[in-house]
Amino acid sequence: MAVRIRMKKFGRLHRPFFRVCVTDSRTPRDGRVLEEVGYYDPMVPETDARANLNGERIAYWIGVGAQPSEKVAILIKKYGTNGTHLEQQKAALARLAVKRRQPTVPADLPKPAPKTKKKAEAAAPEVVEEPIVAAVAEEPVVAEAPVETPAEQQTVAEGQQ
Repeated sequence: MAVRIRMKKFGRLHRPFFRVCVTDSRTPRDGRVLEEVGYYDPMVPETDARANLNGERIAYWIGVGAQPSEKVAILIKKYGTNGTHLEQQKAALARLAVKRRQPTVPADLPKPAPKTKKKAEAAAPEVVEEPIVAAVAEEPVVAEAPVETPAEQQTVAEGQQ
């Protein structure tokens, strides 16, 4: 039985994630595994913080005769037990662990308007309708002449003669 150390793909579309697994060479890429010995997340912004490997278990499996794939061999060389990028990896992990500073809200910002009707009615100033009434009262009142019907017009015309 030939044993391989290779990456098993997870994630979704445009968001890959890989587990570094020890598998039988006859199984498919995403098939049954003997042991998971780490992971690789290519979407992490810090390049040296993308891989996390269990160096002791990888050393055991290589000692038993497991063959790493090309990509896993590069990861083992960089981030394994005696890796060349271990110091950079620790620094990158420390930078990612620092919480980002939250923006502070200035105290002089206006408060948002209330969301409920009762609060909105209580907070809204009363509407005064006096200027509208005063404007109507100031307009001159024009009396309209009564409209005469044709019969009344005849009687008025006969009476003038």
